[in-house]
Amino acid sequence: MRPMTIYAVTYRYSDDVSTRDRVRPEHREYLGGLADQGHLLLSGPFGPDEPAGALLIFRAADKAEVGAWIGKDPFTAAGLIVSSEIAEWDPVLGPLRSGIA
Repeated sequence: MRPMTIYAVTYRYSDDVSTRDRVRPEHREYLGGLADQGHLLLSGPFGPDEPAGALLIFRAADKAEVGAWIGKDPFTAAGLIVSSEIAEWDPVLGPLRSGIA
């Protein structure tokens, strides 16, 4: 069995705030399910002075698996994710490392 890898995902949202507000409960329920399964480790939006988007940290077998989860996100289905980037991430320092690595 291949060890799980950590991936950082960056979302950039569209400017359609009203649709984002409407779909947010479904989006959070979906991500909550991934968190309950141990796939999603952390997730949250960027601050109010940053471009609209979010950072998500996943544990997965490979990038394709992460891409499949992103593809099923209700925000993706609603056209609210204008871009996403998946990067393998190797946390080496910090107090949260033991909880995610």
